[in-house]
Amino acid sequence: MAANPRTAARKTAARTQSRPAAEGPEATPVVAQEVEADGHYVTVELAGEEVQILPPTVWRTSWQRLLQQGDLDAFAEKVFHPDDFDFYLELDPTVFDFMTMVENAARLSGESLGKSGGPTPSSRRTRRR
Repeated sequence: MAANPRTAARKTAARTQSRPAAEGPEATPVVAQEVEADGHYVTVELAGEEVQILPPTVWRTSWQRLLQQGDLDAFAEKVFHPDDFDFYLELDPTVFDFMTMVENAARLSGESLGKSGGPTPSSRRTRRR
């Protein structure tokens, strides 16, 4: 399958960028949008070490399926900075450490990975009399 030229350009640009330092526990919406637009990686902690991953706002649905199915290595290969993927394999983190890292990446990018509760039910009756 051919890569999307826009995505390929964004990934290439992201690889050539210097690693941006994450500031504070949570990014503002403006910073989160800039991160997504520029294709930067976010710096998160994994098993006590800093690594770079793509922000959740740019994850493909197929990548998220890998995460949901528990194929963490395949998921990591997609979202980790190429320089950090081998480091991830060396770290051999626990599932808890990995999921904590994913949640922190979501928080830094201003996104939530939790399931949507859906709309709240209306207090009005819907049946007409």
